[in-house]
Amino acid sequence: MYSGTSPWYRSLYWRIAVGLVSFLALMLVAQGALFIWTSDRIAGSMPATSPRRLAVLVASDLSAALNTDPTISIDDYVKDQYSNVFQPFIVLMRDGREVANHPAGIPDDVRNALRVEMSRGELPARGRVFVPRRRSSDDRPGGPTPFRLGEFAAVFVDGAPVGTVAVLLGRPPMGMVVRELAPTMALVGGSVLVVGSGLIALFVFGPARRRMKQLQEATVRFGAGDMSARAPDQGGDEVAALARSFNEMGDELANRARALEASDKARRQLLADVSHELMTPLTAMRGYVETLSMPELHLDQATRDRYLRIIDEETHRLERIVGDLLDLARLEGGGTAMHHEYVPVRALFDRVHSRHEREMTTRSIKFVSEIAPGADTIYGDPDRLEQALQNLAANALRHTPDGGEIALSADLAGDVLRLRVRDSGTGIDADHLPLIFDRFYKADASRKAAGGSGLGLSIVKAIVERHGGSISAHNDGGAVFEILLPPPSGPAISAGPSSLIRDGRLSSADDANDGV
Repeated sequence: MYSGTSPWYRSLYWRIAVGLVSFLALMLVAQGALFIWTSDRIAGSMPATSPRRLAVLVASDLSAALNTDPTISIDDYVKDQYSNVFQPFIVLMRDGREVANHPAGIPDDVRNALRVEMSRGELPARGRVFVPRRRSSDDRPGGPTPFRLGEFAAVFVDGAPVGTVAVLLGRPPMGMVVRELAPTMALVGGSVLVVGSGLIALFVFGPARRRMKQLQEATVRFGAGDMSARAPDQGGDEVAALARSFNEMGDELANRARALEASDKARRQLLADVSHELMTPLTAMRGYVETLSMPELHLDQATRDRYLRIIDEETHRLERIVGDLLDLARLEGGGTAMHHEYVPVRALFDRVHSRHEREMTTRSIKFVSEIAPGADTIYGDPDRLEQALQNLAANALRHTPDGGEIALSADLAGDVLRLRVRDSGTGIDADHLPLIFDRFYKADASRKAAGGSGLGLSIVKAIVERHGGSISAHNDGGAVFEILLPPPSGPAISAGPSSLIRDGRLSSADDANDGV
């Protein structure tokens, strides 16, 4: 069914209708021309407007021809001069010769009657022919009843009548006219039919068939694995709409194929990264366990305690890696449900400071927070938002020297809410900036990272994207991580000091230490 997205006159149905109407118009024009031609031929073939005048004309012509050449063949003369005259007539000569312009148009009883009258010499020199008809036994007694046969005129040679021309009354027999004109009319009608059908096929169905063929070829190529196969979709009819639908489907399938390929590549890379990351603690644990289990080695208690402590640390490291991997998989796969609510930004900042206050106090690191007007509320999952800020703050704390500074800020950047985490460390090398959010990536060369699973920033990115935002990093006197989030769609709640987040949920300010 035509979708109606294009003008109705560009529909294939409309083009077919116009083509058929045009074909019918062509047929009517051709039939009209054929009728005019036939009428002109019939009219032109009758040099006289009545049977009487036709009889006089034929008799005069034949008389003049015989007076000029008495040996002329009247049969050839009549056929040559009057074969195109549709009104049938017959020439009877006294010497027994007879010829008709259309022999099939003269009934046998008429011929016989004329021969009888000719033999009796009863035909007048000019006028109408009346042939007596014999009465049957059932008729009333009396003389014969004459009936009108036709018009006639005498043929004279040297002033003496030698024959007569008899023209039948009435219209020419339809069968004779059809026999005469049928070949010409059939040829013209067949030609018009062939030409009209060819024009419709060329201008109506030809372009549609060609585009359907291209669409078929595109589907065959696409089915064979050529994801770039597309069909021409120019035009506004149903074929173009079908081609556009196919191309849209092809684009969608190609995008999905590329996504699957990228996903498969990422899966293989993840397996390689996970295998590498897990192999390091497992190898260390296995080595120390094998060392402790060797009976020939006599280790003192301090050495044994150190080996066991290393095994315990590697076990916790392995546990963190596995936990972060599961968490990242749930976030990226949409398996973790987000519980959105209005969250005070001040409560998030205070929670971050409370968690890292002891280490910042020990290392004399200054904590600064700033919230611009209008940026005091976030609409999102408080647990995940805190997790993202905690990961960024822990990352900044690892790379901030003693006596440095960590700053958290919130403001509006146009129509989005911007959160920043900045440290006063050495920053991130430009070569590493595009890669720091990849799994297991550690910019050790530029930031001397120590510890961690290498998944913290990947988890932060997944959390931000699940909230419809984005995250980026740059250098500005240290590393700066910038989160852009959609602003709250509803009325903001008050962000006073009485609201804090405790254990991932909102709690009173008395439950946390405000060290800002």
